[in-house]
Amino acid sequence: MPPPLIQLTDIALTFGGTPLLEGVELSVSAGERVCLVGRNGSGKSTLLKIAAGLVEADRGERFVQPGAAVRYLPQEPDLSSFATTLAYVESGLGPTDDPHQARYLLEQLGLTGNEDTGQLSGGEARRAALAHVLAPNPDILLLDEPTNHLDLPAIEWLEARLAQQRAALVLISHDRRFLETLSRTTIWLDRGRTSRVDLGFGRFEAWRDQKLEEEETAQHKLDRRIAREEHWMRYGVTARRKRNVRRVAELQALRQARRNHRRAAGKAEIVATEAEASGALVVEAKGLGKTFGERAIVKDLSVRIMRGDRIGIIGPNGSGKTTLVNLLTGTLAPDSGTVRLGVNLAMATLDQGRESLDPDWTLSEALTGGRGNTVTVGGQTKHVVGYMQDFLFSPQQARTALKALSGGERGRLMLARALAKPSNLLVLDEPTNDLDLEMLDVLEEMLATYAGTVILISHDRDFLDRAVNLVLAPEGDGRWTEYAGGYTDMLAQRGADLNGRKLQRVKAATSTKPADAPASPPPSKRKLSFNEKHALQTLPKEIEALQRRIATLQQTLGDPAFYARDPKAFAETTQALASAHSQLAAAEDRWLELELLREEIVRG
Repeated sequence: MPPPLIQLTDIALTFGGTPLLEGVELSVSAGERVCLVGRNGSGKSTLLKIAAGLVEADRGERFVQPGAAVRYLPQEPDLSSFATTLAYVESGLGPTDDPHQARYLLEQLGLTGNEDTGQLSGGEARRAALAHVLAPNPDILLLDEPTNHLDLPAIEWLEARLAQQRAALVLISHDRRFLETLSRTTIWLDRGRTSRVDLGFGRFEAWRDQKLEEEETAQHKLDRRIAREEHWMRYGVTARRKRNVRRVAELQALRQARRNHRRAAGKAEIVATEAEASGALVVEAKGLGKTFGERAIVKDLSVRIMRGDRIGIIGPNGSGKTTLVNLLTGTLAPDSGTVRLGVNLAMATLDQGRESLDPDWTLSEALTGGRGNTVTVGGQTKHVVGYMQDFLFSPQQARTALKALSGGERGRLMLARALAKPSNLLVLDEPTNDLDLEMLDVLEEMLATYAGTVILISHDRDFLDRAVNLVLAPEGDGRWTEYAGGYTDMLAQRGADLNGRKLQRVKAATSTKPADAPASPPPSKRKLSFNEKHALQTLPKEIEALQRRIATLQQTLGDPAFYARDPKAFAETTQALASAHSQLAAAEDRWLELELLREEIVRG
């Protein structure tokens, strides 16, 4: 293995009481692609600052290969001391670096270089900061949330650019797809310590879950052993106290081990407060149009949203996603066309700006509205501290001012506020911003079980694939198109990304076929057999017949006098019902399998 470009050894750092980092190790060699993962507040950003030389640890050593160029991208870059974005990017260039790279990268990222750094949006500042660290062609890149504030085209451009970089990478990101594409090694920062596994992020989570399960088993065994020893202390030690000093000392050591153990953080309990069901039709838009000045945001859009739909709205920044949502929900009046909202709608909204809350409010006041110490969730009154703990806040944080919360904590707070409101229509504008991967998993599970309708704006490709069944994407000049499925399905149907670039199949990196070898004949296209086609046509009728038979049998068994009148017939009917349920499950599974196969064949 080549010598490390950067190495951290036995790093320790404490803020307050509990150590943030304790005996942490980090080693990165040339060309390595490392992702640094862990929960919000685990110390990932602090560790990256120590690697960049911006924070000094309480203990440990930092080594950087002499002559190695290191560039660090912070979560919130500071451009205030530069007049323009070009001046800022050029400040990162070394004497031997190509000065043309600064302007080239700015143009690639949609900037001119003449932007006033004091007037930049969050997305523009992030793009300038990316150009600043990429332009010098460094040996190692330390990137803290590089996709924050970027839209989908910019994320995909950055992903492709980093894949081509020769520099070693250390990435912190909550974008699963981004990490899966770029990482080859994962470093897990958990409870102050690091674990390194030579697996990309795509395989890391299964490994982590197994480790946590093994740890839980070990702790359970420790608790049982302590219980046995305590029983011995109570009932078996009196006659042999002096001869069992060693065993008593071992029990004290076991108790100390249990006290010192830092358990993994619990799992959030996110439940949306659901209102009475809405009507079958939620939103119907016909010929919708909206312009600002001479620019068309929406043109001649007709769409129907039914109860239970999960709609994902995607597009570059400035394409009008939020405007479209406001039109569909009746918040904004269209210039042309009509919007009809369904009956009995109860809408809960999480906006991108996360609402304007008083920064001096405490966490408790933000959840209760400053009234008392209880919150009503799902029609039931709950103490605010209990509701806070559902979203992984500690009881001690109840009086923490909002201005002291991290980005991830603010994201959890706003989710807690939005989901406490009874709803059958959730409108979520960038709900994944600043949430860690574990919280994203819980949010996805909640949306999967939510009985109402969801309208979602997101730049997170993996989240879109998991959470939505219909995508609305902009085609330019105010035109929007519906695509069935998630983000990946949209790409397959569209044949191009949001910038209009044609998608190309990438050959496997492990291919050893010589360049001059004759081309292999294309594989023959899979077709449905006669039996499979026949089953697809007949299974729906068979399923309906089984459902009718089950209903009839259940009605027969519902007679309270049936068993007393004819026990033998009762047993036969019960057995027939069980058999019908089994046949129905098998028929439904077979139909679903064939339908998925048919869709795959249609897509090619």
